[in-house]
Amino acid sequence: MAVGIGEEGKSRSILIAGAGPVGLAAALELARRGFSPRIVDDGAGPTPLEESRALGVNARTLTLLSPSGVTDHIIAAAQPIEHFRVHSGEKMLIQLDTRQVPGRFSAIRALSQGNTERLLLEALSTHGIVPEWQTAVAAGDIADFRKPEVVLHKADGSSETVRPDILIGADGAHSVIRKALGAGFPGEALEASFYLVDFRYAGPVDTHYGEVSIFDPGMVARLPVAADIIRYLSTLEDFESRIVHPAPVAEKTWTSQFRINFRHVEPMAKGNVFLAGDAAHIHSPAGARGMNLGIEDACWLAWLIAEGREQEYSGLRIPAVKQVLKQTYGLTRLVTMRNPLAIAARNLLAPLLLRFGPARRALLQSIAGYDTKRPPWIDWAE
Repeated sequence: MAVGIGEEGKSRSILIAGAGPVGLAAALELARRGFSPRIVDDGAGPTPLEESRALGVNARTLTLLSPSGVTDHIIAAAQPIEHFRVHSGEKMLIQLDTRQVPGRFSAIRALSQGNTERLLLEALSTHGIVPEWQTAVAAGDIADFRKPEVVLHKADGSSETVRPDILIGADGAHSVIRKALGAGFPGEALEASFYLVDFRYAGPVDTHYGEVSIFDPGMVARLPVAADIIRYLSTLEDFESRIVHPAPVAEKTWTSQFRINFRHVEPMAKGNVFLAGDAAHIHSPAGARGMNLGIEDACWLAWLIAEGREQEYSGLRIPAVKQVLKQTYGLTRLVTMRNPLAIAARNLLAPLLLRFGPARRALLQSIAGYDTKRPPWIDWAE
């Protein structure tokens, strides 16, 4: 392992565009290594608690955030998802116990993105770093990737031109930084729309499992959000009529509709400009890999910067990104297929395949996020 860049290298200026979970994780990992990154975001603050898009926190993310102390707070706040099942009518296709993953953590827990961001913000504040909210980045076309220049537009109407030594774009799927690099974002969109609704219940509900009910065509997924909130995600516009509520409904806290895209940029860096999270790759929520893969990007990039090896970032991350996109595409197609012959084959083969240990272990490893390259700076067993 490299020795690192020394104290002089840690004086390099670093600007992070985007204060979502990926940008915050990058700032936190840099800060705990002695850097003083600047982080800006055009929003007014963290994601509202009732509008959480990302929900699952996997074992890899818990591993990565453990050195900063955030993991213990996530575990205390999250809902453990101990079991996961997929069924088509009366036929059970998949049953998994997420606690069977070897290592310190179970495969996945549920915590709203807004809560995750607030825990990261709290940890970051102990290093004296606070995001500059309502500060938009205008990058234009970056002419010099070795010494990028961007303009910051602030809430008071003022502007500031900055030339950071390192620029990190963690500014989401519509990334200004990615566009400034002139990078394409190739891929495809699924034809089907997806619908989402969160219900708060007036009585106790079981939040220890996740479930996908396949209606052929169409599906409805059930995932815990909090002790009294369950999320339903579907490809069916009339899916709410199919929900069997586990208790009286107190309120509908959030609804959303979206299309799923599978896209990634390659390379994920040019010169000293780096892309992470949704700015570099987007895909289906199947497998709960979106936010987790982005946090993985952030932690790898911070370590590489500290080692003076940041030019290796894209080469190290692209294989993981391609692998996860392939997996989530396959999982999404598995529950959205319409061809009767394909459906019959899936219903026959999936239960048979998962009776074998290697297939079951591989699926659990994927859900846990343990199927990508292991972080070399974590010196205890997962």
